[in-house]
Amino acid sequence: MSDQVRIVEVGPRDGLQNEKTPVSVEGRVAFIEALLAAGLHTVEVGAFVSPKAIPQMVGSDEVLRRVSQHAVGEFHVLVPNEKGYEAARAAGAKVIAVFGSASEGFSRANINCSVAESIERFKPVIARAGADGIKVRGYVSCVLGCPYDGEIKPQAVVDVAKILWDLGCYEVSLGDTIGVGTPKKARALLRTVAGHVPMAHLAMHFHDTYGQALANLYAGMEEGARVIDSAAGGLGGCPYAPGATGNVATEDVVYMLKGLGIATGVDMRKLVQATNEVSKLISRPPVSRVAAALNAKRKANSQ
Repeated sequence: MSDQVRIVEVGPRDGLQNEKTPVSVEGRVAFIEALLAAGLHTVEVGAFVSPKAIPQMVGSDEVLRRVSQHAVGEFHVLVPNEKGYEAARAAGAKVIAVFGSASEGFSRANINCSVAESIERFKPVIARAGADGIKVRGYVSCVLGCPYDGEIKPQAVVDVAKILWDLGCYEVSLGDTIGVGTPKKARALLRTVAGHVPMAHLAMHFHDTYGQALANLYAGMEEGARVIDSAAGGLGGCPYAPGATGNVATEDVVYMLKGLGIATGVDMRKLVQATNEVSKLISRPPVSRVAAALNAKRKANSQ
C-alpha cells in the first residue's frame, strides 16, 4: 500500500453547514487557521449558497478573503450555480466545488431538481471556471445509498462521475452521504467508477452513521484510492437523512494512517486543540473517538 494519502479537510464547510449552531466568520477563520497550523493544507472553507437555505455559510466571501492571505493552503469553496460562481470568483476563489447526486430522490429533496437538471446547472460553472483558470472539484452524493431511493446502482454513480470528469473536474469525490456503505460495497463501487475516472483522481467522502467509515476507507485504499475527505471532530451530518452522523473524523483517519505507517504531516495535538475549540462554539463534544480518548487521557494526567 502506498505511503502517500492526501486529506481534504471539509469541517469548515461540509461539517459546519450541517451543525445546528452557526459559527461566526471570526470563529470559522480561527478554526481554519488552527487546522492549517495542525498541518492540514487542503481545506474546504465555505459555500456560496442562499443565506436563507444555509445560514451557517453566510460570510463565506469574507472567510475566503481572510484565510487566502496564508501562503500555505489550498482553499475550496462550494458553488451551486453561476450566481454562486460569480460571488466566489469575486472573493478570489482558486478552487471551487460543484455537486451532483447519484440519486433522483436526493437531488429533488436537496436542490429541488432532477439529476439531469443539476448537471445543466453546473455545466456553465465548470466551463467558466476553466476559462478563468480556476480548478473545479466535483462531488457525487449518495453513492452507496439514499434516504429516499434506497440502494443506489453503481452505474448511476458512474454516470454522474464520468460527466464531472469529462467536463473538466480535476477530481471527483464520492460521497456516502448517509453512511450506510460497507467495505465490500465501497470496494466494488470504487473499482467500477475507476473504470471511467482514473483512481488517482477519485476521493472518498464517507460518513460514519453505522460506524463503517474507517473500514470503508481502508477497503478503498486497498483498491488504490489515495484521497480522503474528512472533518475535524466528525463535524456535520445530513439534514435530508434523519439520523445520519457527520463525516468521518479527521483525527480517526490520521490515527489509522499512522498505524499503517503512512505519514500525513498532521500534528495530532494541534488538531485536537482545533477540534476542541470549534466544539465549544457549537456546544457539543467531538464525535471523534480519537479526540475523545486523547481528551480523557489529558484530563486524567492533569488530575
